[in-house]
Amino acid sequence: MKEGVDFHVSSGNVFADLGHPEPEVALAKTQLTALIRTIIDQRGWSETDAASVLQLERAELSARLEGGFGDVSTERLFRLLTTLDHNVEITATPRDPSQLRATITVRADSGPAIAGSR
Repeated sequence: MKEGVDFHVSSGNVFADLGHPEPEVALAKTQLTALIRTIIDQRGWSETDAASVLQLERAELSARLEGGFGDVSTERLFRLLTTLDHNVEITATPRDPSQLRATITVRADSGPAIAGSR
């Protein structure tokens, strides 16, 4: 290791590493936003098409997809996913004793290919 090089081992959550007050929620919102972007891309939709389906202004959708939905509730993100014909399942399990803290995990089911029609 080089002298004078300072580094920090990541916790696995960049928001926790940066001292965000709600790192688990921030990471989950980022992951949900990425999933929404993936669905839109897989369907081959323009932002105008997607905004119409999601009942958002195109400029708002664009800003949200680029800057995230940080100020939007997770419930709203869940509703956007259901509007995109995706089920949202919430499962609560006890924290494993080996974990430092409880976590929020977003998993996208690979399922069948996402249809392109609106």
